Amino acid sequence: MNLPPSLTSLHNPLVKQVRKLHQTKERHRQGIFLLEGTHVLEAAAAARYPLKHLFYTTDWWQRHAALGLDLQGQADTVREVAPPVLKSLATTVHPDGVVATAARRQLSVPDDLPPIVPSLGLAVERLQDPGNLGTIIRTIAAAGADSFWLTDDSVDADHPKVLRASAGQWFRSPLQTYPVLSAALSAAQARATQAGQPLQVVATTPTASAAYWALDLTRPTLFVLGNEGSGLSADVLASATHEVSIPLDKGVESLNVAISAALFLYEACRQRQA
Repeated sequence: MNLPPSLTSLHNPLVKQVRKLHQTKERHRQGIFLLEGTHVLEAAAAARYPLKHLFYTTDWWQRHAALGLDLQGQADTVREVAPPVLKSLATTVHPDGVVATAARRQLSVPDDLPPIVPSLGLAVERLQDPGNLGTIIRTIAAAGADSFWLTDDSVDADHPKVLRASAGQWFRSPLQTYPVLSAALSAAQARATQAGQPLQVVATTPTASAAYWALDLTRPTLFVLGNEGSGLSADVLASATHEVSIPLDKGVESLNVAISAALFLYEACRQRQA
């Protein structure tokens, strides 16, 4: 492949356009997001995820030529860039020499499309921290859960920190977003009942008397978790069939939402394997 000359100017129009993707509003406006780092791009290559632009330094290519050749076939534009340009494109303090862009995934599910009934799933309302979201995506994959629902007013699913925290699992995530989580829960419960396999929707509340491991989690189960600060809304809580708590030692107010998700999913795995 005959490649154009290396980009060396921070004022190049393409460089300036991609740098804008650091901002949420620009990712939405352009319909494009950033993929940063070798590990993320290894996952993109494995998933054959189409790329718009691929930017790399000479040093990175010398270390990862095989991966670079794979990614060339997935990208519309491939450009070598000077290290200062690469650093300006990345959101990390110490980028490892490669950045790409790609079209944003369509994750939002229309109101009139009933969700697939989960065997084991997780729904989170108004999740705000990208590190938590990426960790949950990684946990969903590790536990083999088949559904992950998120409300539209949560952090962007393709935030650069989400992709990094997901450790490459973002590309295989069953993530879908819904404008109104309570409506999606009701629709899934109705479909499950019609199929003769009722779905238990398990909400976490600090006042629940039952610990989460006391439930029969071998049944079709969807756990619902709330915002890091304010918890679950009244509408979502009303859609739950069960309320459970995570027992905590005195003086501990709550657990991180990603840690809570891992506890629930792996308890369900343990019961199902037993």
